[in-house]
Amino acid sequence: MSKALKIVRIHNELLGTYGDQGNADVLAFRAKARNIDAQIVDISFLDVLPTDGDIYLMGGAEDAAQLLSLEALQRDNNLQAALDHGAVLLAICAGFQIIGNSFEASGKKVSGLGLLDVDSASGANIGKKRFVGDTKIKSGVVGCELTGFENHAGYTILGAEVEPLGSVVVGHGNGDDKYDGAISGNIFGTYLHGPVLARNPEFADLLLSRALGEPLEAFNDPLATQYAEWRRKVTK
Repeated sequence: MSKALKIVRIHNELLGTYGDQGNADVLAFRAKARNIDAQIVDISFLDVLPTDGDIYLMGGAEDAAQLLSLEALQRDNNLQAALDHGAVLLAICAGFQIIGNSFEASGKKVSGLGLLDVDSASGANIGKKRFVGDTKIKSGVVGCELTGFENHAGYTILGAEVEPLGSVVVGHGNGDDKYDGAISGNIFGTYLHGPVLARNPEFADLLLSRALGEPLEAFNDPLATQYAEWRRKVTK
């Protein structure tokens, strides 16, 4: 493959609270192992978001940072434009909520970007405690179990235009103990930290394949495979 990939890490200074910035490094590593040039571009909330990226990444944050990130992304329609051009988006936790229709932060309901048909609120409103701990889901779209670490108070309800990333085996996922995340086309949202792509190389390869528009060449990475299998075994 000769195509180069541009991996855009969105507002890492705001959405980097839980180590999700590592997802970009995993994607770049697995692309370069297949002789695909991969460039990571960090975009500050003060910068204009480029529309020529291939994969866009958003991570987790607390309420104040989440609202700042949303405000920056609402300045233009660039993320939507990039997705319209075929880009892939992975949004974790706070990022997942931002790209939905609405979410709750700092005690108030705010409108999100509307990229995914989901709505999020505080689980405390329905008597739920904060959702913290190891989690495991079974994902049909990825084709395997995925593990991660959840740390959120959000309770997310899926609309008719999305499907869940997976069904919960261990943990709480979207807060309903049934499903985690949401998918629509090349847009992926989840509550799985880890970073999720370091813990689940199959997920990373799916995103790379979607961005390239073609299957990936085989790549033997025994350390990543062994770690993923171990996490799936011990997360129970």
